[in-house]
Amino acid sequence: MNLKTLISTDELQSKIKEMADKIAADYKNQELVMICILRGAVYFAVDLSKYINSCSLLMEFMQVSSYGNERESTGNIDIKKDLEIDIKGKNVIIVEDIIDSGLTMDCLLKTLKERSPKTLKVCSLLSKPERRLVDIKIDYLGFEIPNKFVLGYGLDYDEYYRNLPYIAYVEE
Repeated sequence: MNLKTLISTDELQSKIKEMADKIAADYKNQELVMICILRGAVYFAVDLSKYINSCSLLMEFMQVSSYGNERESTGNIDIKKDLEIDIKGKNVIIVEDIIDSGLTMDCLLKTLKERSPKTLKVCSLLSKPERRLVDIKIDYLGFEIPNKFVLGYGLDYDEYYRNLPYIAYVEE
């Protein structure tokens, strides 16, 4: 595979700190539940959490799938790992690696809204607006990227390449 750097390690860390500063300001002296969507968002969520120190931060994890055996989202989510806490009345931010079609996030938002959080926001490292089928409000966004297949920094190809410290794309 011929990989080309799309977003360098330095660019990633700079943007993540900027995003964390905004979140920290928005939730100063409050409790915040950060829901990391496994597996792809774990690198991003961990780095993001390191910079948020103005509030009481609780990190939770969910693993969802909307792809089944397909390469395109079905629009329905299968919760493979659910939250271990009740989010009723809490400030919640969903931390995702990438939003492309928006179908998975739309379904996830509906599912979590039913649990009555005080606030529910979306934080995504990457967004592919060209692929969007459902309008999703991304409250905290790292980078808008072109419609390329990307990997690294948690994003994978058949579970490999997550460990790259930067975002790359596959050059055809």
